[in-house]
Amino acid sequence: MENSDDIFALTPEILELGRWLFTQESTFFKGVVSEKGLPLTTLPEIAFAGRSNVGKSSLINALTNRALLARTSNTPGRTKELNFFDLGERITLVDLPGYGYAKAAKKEVASWQHFTKIYLRGRAQLRRVYILIDARHGIKQTDKEVMKLLDDSAQSYQIVMTKSDKVKTQELQEIAEKTMEEAKNFVACFPQIIITSSSTKEGVDLLRGAIAKLITEIQK
Repeated sequence: MENSDDIFALTPEILELGRWLFTQESTFFKGVVSEKGLPLTTLPEIAFAGRSNVGKSSLINALTNRALLARTSNTPGRTKELNFFDLGERITLVDLPGYGYAKAAKKEVASWQHFTKIYLRGRAQLRRVYILIDARHGIKQTDKEVMKLLDDSAQSYQIVMTKSDKVKTQELQEIAEKTMEEAKNFVACFPQIIITSSSTKEGVDLLRGAIAKLITEIQK
C-alpha cells in the first residue's frame, strides 16, 4: 500500500507549505515531568504518541531535518518526559513518553502515564495527536487503550505507521489494511493512515503537508 496525496486532499501548494514549515528553525525548549511544568504557550501543538521504541524521536528528527533534535535510543522506555520543541514560532511539537514498556518499575510507569493522560485530556491548544504504529506489528492492545482515551477525550488523532522499510511490500499492505479496518472502531480517529519510514523518508513530506493543512485550517 502506498501513500497518496489525493486521499488527504493535499494540494501541491500545501505540500510545499509543509516542506517550508519544517525548514524553519526547530529547537527543544522544555522537558516536563508534571502538570505544573507545562509551558504556558498559545501556539497550536502537535503531539506524537506511541509504544516504546516505535520511532517517535526518529520521525521528529526526519520531519525537521535535524539528526539530533529529539533524542533517540535503542533502549525502550528512555523518554520519560513530555518534550516540547518550537518550530519557527509557528507550532509546538510534543514528543510524549512511550507506553507499553514492561521492564520499568511499575510505580514509575504509572506516574508518567498518568501525567500523559492529564496532558491529553486537558491541553486546549493540542490540535492533533499522531499515534505511531510499528508497521511490523500493527495495532496492539496498549495502542487501543490510548486510542480509547483519546476517543473519550474527544481529541482528534491520526495513525502514522513507522518503519515501513522493515516490512516487505505485500506484508505492509496487509498490515496497513488491517490497521485501517481496526481504526474504524474509534470515533475520534482520522479515517486515513500515513505510512512512513524515517530511514528512507517515505511519507515524511506527506506528514509535513498534513500538519501544514491542519495548521492552515486552524488559522482561517
